[in-house]
Amino acid sequence: MTLKRRLYQVFLWMFLFAALFIFAVPYIFMISNSFEQFSYTLPYPPRFLPAGFNTDAYKHVLGNQAIVTSFTNSVVITAATVLIGLFISSLSAYGFAKINFCGRNTLFKIYLFTLMLPGFLNLIPQTIILRGIQIPFLFPSGMVGTRSGLVLLYVSTAICGNTFFLRNFFKGVPNELTEAVKIDGGGHGHIFFRIMLPLSKPAIGTMAILGIQGTWEEYFSAKVILGGNEKLLTLPIMLQRLHGQHATRWEWVFAASVLMQIPILILFIIFQKKFVVGNIAQGAVKE
Repeated sequence: MTLKRRLYQVFLWMFLFAALFIFAVPYIFMISNSFEQFSYTLPYPPRFLPAGFNTDAYKHVLGNQAIVTSFTNSVVITAATVLIGLFISSLSAYGFAKINFCGRNTLFKIYLFTLMLPGFLNLIPQTIILRGIQIPFLFPSGMVGTRSGLVLLYVSTAICGNTFFLRNFFKGVPNELTEAVKIDGGGHGHIFFRIMLPLSKPAIGTMAILGIQGTWEEYFSAKVILGGNEKLLTLPIMLQRLHGQHATRWEWVFAASVLMQIPILILFIIFQKKFVVGNIAQGAVKE
């Protein structure tokens, strides 16, 4: 290895360690101070190691029934959003990738245009639409203030981005596979469920992890749609409520933040090897 190459490696590793330190400091501070016990003020100067190992903050958070209820709400909303959203998005992506219909490119450009709009700009018209969806015996006053309304909002806003991602993956599947199914008398249903879905597990898994993270941590839309209904609040909203009007027990906030991140970290650790790999169907067709 040449001297220039060695210097490049040294500077690269120095940069990576510096970046790791910068991004890790807030998490180290949060985890460390979650084991402290404060009188509504943070220690000064800041401490990165706790003065003692006190778990009262975690006991308080886990024993708070409102937080347990919000955790259940977040699990239900996140699971429903990801499952419904990925199923609809995969169907949409398959249509754009493998079905040649009139106006396909124009419609896909409209999909791309919606991705360029900031999400908060759409929230007011989306809320008006949800309020106007009135279903007797289910949602007589509209879908605002309901879990179903929030799930519908999340699913509708995620379809375009997921379709854009999955469409490129579906286009990489050789056409010879789909044509072979058609020759055997199969239709688009057989192609989608027997060819596309099995081959696209890495892509769908990646979108599932990203979708879970985005829905699990989303605050603004949930705050607007769910309002102040204590029985429907999600974890991010409940976490914000731990901040007092005049003073805040910061160890409670830090402990709740740490517990909120644990499910996402577990998902990444378990499924980190399942992320998208290129050319997964390269050897599926003989030359």
